[in-house]
Amino acid sequence: MADHLPLPQPVALPLREPSTPLGLRTQLVRFVLTGGLSAVVDFGLLVALMALGLGHTAAKALSFVAGTTTAYLINRRWTFRAEPSRRRFLAVVVLYALTFALQVGLFSVLFDRLTAAGLSRLAVQVAAFVVAQGVATTVNFVVQRTLIFRLP
Repeated sequence: MADHLPLPQPVALPLREPSTPLGLRTQLVRFVLTGGLSAVVDFGLLVALMALGLGHTAAKALSFVAGTTTAYLINRRWTFRAEPSRRRFLAVVVLYALTFALQVGLFSVLFDRLTAAGLSRLAVQVAAFVVAQGVATTVNFVVQRTLIFRLP
């Protein structure tokens, strides 16, 4: 007869107490810091994909997905202190779909126009990125703070 060790028993973890929502200033600072990190992911991937020969619209589409995924994951937990929920996730998917169209469309229009104006490729990438990112960030913060992260 072989000696058998008893199997470990599951440990019941205490339920998390709902955290107090952060104030507007703290949320805004955290949103901007998160946005900065996400923008580095987005822009870095954009430049890398274009350097590898991908067209500007496809590169921006892929970099947007990577950047916004990074932003959502950090903002949900750190900026808005929200528990995951299916309803909230679906609301974020809809918001990101709208801001995706807004950001990629604005980037593409600006990219073409600024390129035609004779600016260097890097200057065009930076200018189009900053404008498109700024518009999308503003829309995202307002909608997330006032609607999505107020959902039960």
